[in-house]
Amino acid sequence: MQRSGRKKRHWVRWTILALVAIILISGGIFIYHIYHVTETSFNKMYATNGQTPSTAIKKGRPFSVLILGVDTGADGRIDKGNSDTLMIATVNPQTHQTILHSIPRDTLAEMVGDKKRNMQKLNAAYNLGGAKMSKASISKLVGIPIDYYLTMNMGGLEAMVDAVGGVTVTSDLTFAFNNITIKKGTHHLNGREALTYARMRYDDPKGDYGRQLRQQAVIRAVTKKLISTNGLSRYQKLIKALEPNVRTDIPFKNIVTGGLKYRQNATNISSKQLQGSDAWINGSSYQIATTAALTKTSNALRRELQLPAKQINNEETRLNALNPTFDGKSSQLYNTFGLDTVYYTENTY
Repeated sequence: MQRSGRKKRHWVRWTILALVAIILISGGIFIYHIYHVTETSFNKMYATNGQTPSTAIKKGRPFSVLILGVDTGADGRIDKGNSDTLMIATVNPQTHQTILHSIPRDTLAEMVGDKKRNMQKLNAAYNLGGAKMSKASISKLVGIPIDYYLTMNMGGLEAMVDAVGGVTVTSDLTFAFNNITIKKGTHHLNGREALTYARMRYDDPKGDYGRQLRQQAVIRAVTKKLISTNGLSRYQKLIKALEPNVRTDIPFKNIVTGGLKYRQNATNISSKQLQGSDAWINGSSYQIATTAALTKTSNALRRELQLPAKQINNEETRLNALNPTFDGKSSQLYNTFGLDTVYYTENTY
């Protein structure tokens, strides 16, 4: 099957939207004080996609949120498009730890729930089967249950950052992008500047992994603003900015009742990355998550969710075993034995 190539603009794959999940849950105390304003907006964001909502927050136990930055451009739709930010946030009320795990968008993975056995880039799952397929595919890839999801399109970013009065970040490099120059050092950025800071990819020697780190830095910066003394008024503006751009299956009542249980998590956020390895499949560039890397990430996630360790066993690990010469140290050919049927043109790398 030919997948038409659209020219990559590499809009930032907004991991800053992870902040939304964290603040909506960990900052539930804010919601309590502006209950009616928030409930009206939140009801417009709520979408279960036919699935039964998790009771994790209601029961006060550790939970996971799949965070998806959806590539829908500026048309306002968030029901279709590739999820080019993929992040799992784990929130543990016992340790008061919130940890963000970034997953490379080009990771080879099984599209769980498709009618046929299908291996594609992981960011295609949302376009094929929405949040339901994304949750199922990522759950199987890393071997954990996914309690909730949250999606956001790109159009909400500038409004989000501006709603909190801008963010302060420290850049470890100087670069120019989108007619804006970000210099090495500490700067206060408005929404458009923050978009540039987290959007740039090619001038970063770490590539997409470096971009993930910058996006995570913005998350922490916005969180810091929201938990400040004047965060309440900013929170109201933020909710209004997010209303047309976000969808989630986190029940509003659970957020309100869970606010006190998780409030300390908003001040204790750290981040990790699943490190993939370059590979070529069917003429296209992919990231292969080696079995060792998957095991490391899975064990970390399961510890955070207070689940026992278990052996990863999925289509990715099976194919890794069938590619014994693939060492993950350099870009090599990788054989999916016919499970990868999509051809990505050079514009879709």
